Amino acid sequence: MHYMNHTQVQKRMSTRLLKNYLAKLLFLLSTLFGLVVLAALIYRVVTQGVHWIDLDFLINRLSTDPKKAGILGAIAGTLWLMAVVAPITLIIGVGTAIYLEEYAKKGRFQRFIQINISNLSGVPSIVFGLLGLTVFVRGMELGAVILAGGLTMSLLVLPIVVVAAQEAICAVPQFLREASYGMGATKWQTILNIVIPAALPGILTGVILALSRAVGETAPLVVLGIPALLIPLPDGLFDKFTVLPLQIYYWTLDSALVAEYANLAGASIIVLLVILFLMNSLAILIRNKFQRRH
Repeated sequence: MHYMNHTQVQKRMSTRLLKNYLAKLLFLLSTLFGLVVLAALIYRVVTQGVHWIDLDFLINRLSTDPKKAGILGAIAGTLWLMAVVAPITLIIGVGTAIYLEEYAKKGRFQRFIQINISNLSGVPSIVFGLLGLTVFVRGMELGAVILAGGLTMSLLVLPIVVVAAQEAICAVPQFLREASYGMGATKWQTILNIVIPAALPGILTGVILALSRAVGETAPLVVLGIPALLIPLPDGLFDKFTVLPLQIYYWTLDSALVAEYANLAGASIIVLLVILFLMNSLAILIRNKFQRRH
């Protein structure tokens, strides 16, 4: 049997320590690079747009005059879109996860569905826009309305909710299910009263991520033909609408002709970030409340 002498042991330890130090340094530099880029972007957006944010900017409608332009219509359209996306993704996404984890037999069919759901998470968003254009806008003849946009964005973020809900359901200890069965509960009663409440924090986390992505997406709505014109405020699912990311996109393009539009885009980005922060904060509070309860 070969034994290493003291010098060889020291040399190997030094090599491992050096590799550990280099890896830690690499990870630190990567983190700092991301933080610096993010800080630079936020600084540029805030300095460019914060002075344009006032009450008139928030309550005025779109206008060809940059000094009179507002984002009330875009905010209303964003909220209407989320009112469609949130319940659809929650019901269908959680329902799919429950079926795959609690009811579907483990086999080729279950693996086939699982692989496809995982692959859908990496499909470019513009593909979902083309699907929505074909099925909802033209096939169902809905047009570029809130319902068509909401259904399209729901398809885009459903894989996120399904995967997150599956992981949360899998994390529920098996002995809780067995205890419920031992008390005489049926499978559905066990799922409804034991599994879902225990998995709810993880499910809500997936919903948070899904809604955050839906709020910030632009490409699918551009494909659907969602306008950024001087349209009336939406008051129903079958009204035309625009959203904040789309308005930011068009104002950024128009800034090549009128410099003030760049300031409007920066102000709109700040408002969008605030809305995302409030949505995520509310959802995190709800999630933490359920975590403490269970």
